[in-house]
Amino acid sequence: MSVGAPRGLASSGQKLITEMLHPLSAAEEQLSPWPDVTISVGVEKQEPGLTNGTPVEMSNPASTLQLIDRLQLDDELEADTQDPSETHDLFVTVDDPKKHVLTMETYITYRVSTKTTRIEFDLPEYCVRRRYQDFDWLRTKLEDSQPTHLIPPLPEKFVMKGVVDRFSEEFVETRMKALDKFLKRVADHPVLSFNPHLNAFLTAKDLNKRQGLALLTKVGESVKHVTGGYKLRARPSEFCAMGEYLDTFSQKLGTLDRIAQRILKEQSEYLTELREYSSVYSSWAGSEEQLQRPLEGVAGCVTTCCGAMEDLSDSTSQDFLPVLREYVLYIESMKNVLRKRDQSQAEYEGRLEAAVLRKQEDRTPIPVEVEKCQDKVECFNADLKADWERWQRNKRQDFKQLLTGMADKNINYYEKCQAAWESLLTVLQDKQTEDKTSETN
Repeated sequence: MSVGAPRGLASSGQKLITEMLHPLSAAEEQLSPWPDVTISVGVEKQEPGLTNGTPVEMSNPASTLQLIDRLQLDDELEADTQDPSETHDLFVTVDDPKKHVLTMETYITYRVSTKTTRIEFDLPEYCVRRRYQDFDWLRTKLEDSQPTHLIPPLPEKFVMKGVVDRFSEEFVETRMKALDKFLKRVADHPVLSFNPHLNAFLTAKDLNKRQGLALLTKVGESVKHVTGGYKLRARPSEFCAMGEYLDTFSQKLGTLDRIAQRILKEQSEYLTELREYSSVYSSWAGSEEQLQRPLEGVAGCVTTCCGAMEDLSDSTSQDFLPVLREYVLYIESMKNVLRKRDQSQAEYEGRLEAAVLRKQEDRTPIPVEVEKCQDKVECFNADLKADWERWQRNKRQDFKQLLTGMADKNINYYEKCQAAWESLLTVLQDKQTEDKTSETN
């Protein structure tokens, strides 16, 4: 790059962040027909259909599967618009948790399996075992060596003792899913997936985290030595919009998390009452011969409802809440990258201001270091915008799957309860018929 007047900061040329609607926003919008549904209006009524000619049932779906199939159709249509820069030659899986009990500590390891066709790997397949602190080491190295990129979050390491058993099957399963999602997001990233620390994590039998790979990019080194006394003049409007969006999104997720926690507590108390309710009917049936079958039927219905409620609560705690918490951590990661970007811009502005003053005094040209700082800011801007778009796509997909699963679980809960009470009606009607017959005789 030739030495001369500094260029202006690069513009994204993309849709402004302020134009993106929040997925949980309460703002009212005018409803419009689905883009994949065509409704023909003429002299005779015609059935609506998809663009491929498949007829669409406009009434409520007869079953949950029809609803899910319709949403899956949207997923297939949206898949055509995915980022072509995402890699598809590196596949990783985290599974098979195992508990290790040693003299000084007890911990869980997970199997990390890798399949790839990349030339950076010596073999097409690898299988290693890693514990949580190994994943934490990888994420720290990615943050240090790729400071301009958004690093996916890890599940929280510490849990409250006495509240959650970190060696319980449910906790280990939830953490394993979160670690698998973290590693898949890194492996699908067009830049992070080529990081040498990831290669070492996936292939090395013994991961020496103390020595590791002492690799820090020039960008990463300079970010750590930003001038602390200079105040940023003004963050560009699109990055201000990012920050405001993240603040609003974080508040909504926090509210949902608190409400979901209260619902889980109320459901737990409700389950306690239901179990006692069922036992009362069971004991009553033992002392009432004439009402034994109806009373046992009621006890069975209540027991079935208890099981359905347990399944619904487990789904909330194991599927719904972890996604909310993952995105709360994602927001913190994004804010961290925004802060680094601001620090880089502050360094550039400080150096530029000092260089301009020197140029006015002795007419010296703008130093090369100033242009390097400008290049660094532009690199931050470009990487942050690309990761923001990728994060938005992942978020839409994750929340669509989350809400679809939540709807399915609620439908299953009410269907089980309805079927149980409908079966009781048959028992009661049979009992009534028997009583009338006995009275006639």
